[in-house]
Amino acid sequence: MPTKTLVIGASENPDRYAYKAARSLKQHGHPVELIGLRAGSINGTPIQTGQPALTDIDTVTLYVGPRNQHIYADYIKQLKPRRVIFNPGAENPALESELVQAGIEPVEACTLVMLSIGNY
Repeated sequence: MPTKTLVIGASENPDRYAYKAARSLKQHGHPVELIGLRAGSINGTPIQTGQPALTDIDTVTLYVGPRNQHIYADYIKQLKPRRVIFNPGAENPALESELVQAGIEPVEACTLVMLSIGNY
């Protein structure tokens, strides 16, 4: 069964990896929620701002650098996802440690690669 994924760092810019990941997740049948700095949409899915009330998030995939992740740390823990994917450039040992303590699996990987090789 497809799992719901939250993309943090979503952008309407088609050159951004978060945009490509949102499209690929949908193409692979995964429902997505999108959070970005600016409201907009990707293929009809709205990009929300802030920290909206969301439920049933299985995976969070981060496209925000470590310097800006503290804004989302408590929010992610409140969502209680099964895992958080730290895409290349988003690796953050301190946040990964916090997630482990909260019972959330940190994964250093690329969402696009995981989808393309079938191990998402």
